[in-house]
Amino acid sequence: MAEEPHDPAQNVSFPSNGGQAHGYLALPPEGRGPGLLVVQEWWGLTTHIKAITDRFAAEGFVALAPDLYGGSTTHDAAEAAELLRKLPTEQAVRDLRGAVDFLLGHPGLVGDAIAVVGFCMGGGFALRLAVQEGDRVAAVVPFYGLPREPDYSYQGLSAHVLGHFAERDHGLPVETVDEAAIRIGEATDRRPEIHFYPAGHAFVNDENPQGHYDALQAGIAWRRTLSFLRGHLG
Repeated sequence: MAEEPHDPAQNVSFPSNGGQAHGYLALPPEGRGPGLLVVQEWWGLTTHIKAITDRFAAEGFVALAPDLYGGSTTHDAAEAAELLRKLPTEQAVRDLRGAVDFLLGHPGLVGDAIAVVGFCMGGGFALRLAVQEGDRVAAVVPFYGLPREPDYSYQGLSAHVLGHFAERDHGLPVETVDEAAIRIGEATDRRPEIHFYPAGHAFVNDENPQGHYDALQAGIAWRRTLSFLRGHLG
């Protein structure tokens, strides 16, 4: 069953979309660093997403994982689908825009732009957010996720793009990713950096709700992500 909306991972709130949004904020050891949004999978702001956020903070980022489900989490696919159904795409992106404002105003932020990393559902939201936020997002890293529309327009995207995708992802075929990469290149005049891994969907999720976790491939993707973010956020 989905948990009640009082997730202890919530430790910060911020104005967003005409109300208050919540999330999990993790600071680097020195208290200052470049800003990073971590966008959840359809399971919610789970302990996995919290742990990922902590790992980014330990690497020097002011990392924020917005809670798009208001505290509800699940590891049941049917419940996750229902939670996602109740979250309109544009509402989610508006909530994330409030998170961008929060990070850019954080006293520990270094720089005048942030990066966004998203997983599965969050990968698609991360790309949408980067399109809408323009040069406020310097880099975006979708993990096995894209906007649902095959003809989605990436016009307005200025962020550098690093994508991690699975060769054995039945819901997101290699051909679909290749087509999106072409569309991103056409919109930005810059080829996105795309990597395919010999793994299944959600291979980074060590809670392994779909049985596809691959520690080796997850480690490779993690190291590539850190190098990419440091290169584009300083």
